[in-house]
This record gives sequence, structure tokens and C-alpha cells, in this order.
Amino acid sequence: MSDLYAMPGHLVRRLHQVSTALFAEECGAHGLTSVQYAALTAIRENPDVDATRLSSLIAFDRSTLGDVLERLEAKGWVQRHQSPQDRRVKLLRLSPGGAQVLGEVEPAVARVQERLLAPLDPGERAGMIRLLARLVHLHGQSGPDAP
Repeated sequence: MSDLYAMPGHLVRRLHQVSTALFAEECGAHGLTSVQYAALTAIRENPDVDATRLSSLIAFDRSTLGDVLERLEAKGWVQRHQSPQDRRVKLLRLSPGGAQVLGEVEPAVARVQERLLAPLDPGERAGMIRLLARLVHLHGQSGPDAP
């Protein structure tokens, strides 16, 4: 078993579990998941984005994102409307309720990041972020156009 505990993939999976648990503790009262937060943030920063582009921006599977968007729309946090150029395409915009929930949850999201890295000293925190970003980039997954 000791080999398992030294495997990067296993450690990344475990750290994701820790991060997800912290997010649930801090943001659960808002009824928001980390993927929903990412989607709302990207929609706020890219008004009238379509779902295909959004899936690229947040590095999330397009078919699964449809379910996420349905839940956000049901909560009244996202509005969909037809593209004037192509009636088949639905464009996404943050609703006033979505903007409000983002404003309310951002301090909690900041606490998640702080709590996740709290066991490390400040130099280690910066190094951890740098190494994680580098690994993502080197695997070709860094930008909004990554698969």
C-alpha cells in the first residue's frame, strides 16, 4: 500500500477530495458546487457565452455541463436566450440572482483556498500553485481552448 500513497495520481485524487469537502463546508449553505461556481464566474466574465465555449473556459465536459446549466437556470441564477446570429445557439447570461449569489459566496470561496493551503508555509504555497499550474500547462490543459 505504501506505493499507492506515493503515487501522484492517488495524491491528486485525495487532494481533490479534500478541496471538495472544504468547498462543501464553506459554500454548502449557498447550495452551490465548485463546478457551478466556476460556471457562474465564467458567465459573469463572458456575458452571452454559449455552452460549448463555456465548457472550454472551465475545462468541463460539454455533455455534463448541460445538466449543470439546467440546475443553475432552475435556481434562477442563469438566463438563456437565443443568439441573434444562429437561433439554434443559446447564449448564457448571469441573472441578478446569480450575480448576488456570487457576491455572497466569494468570501467563502477565498476561505476554501486559504484552508486548502494553510498547512504549507507561504513559500510552499506559492510553489505548490506554480507546480500545479505548470503540470496542467505541460499536459496541454492550461487555456480555455484546451480539450
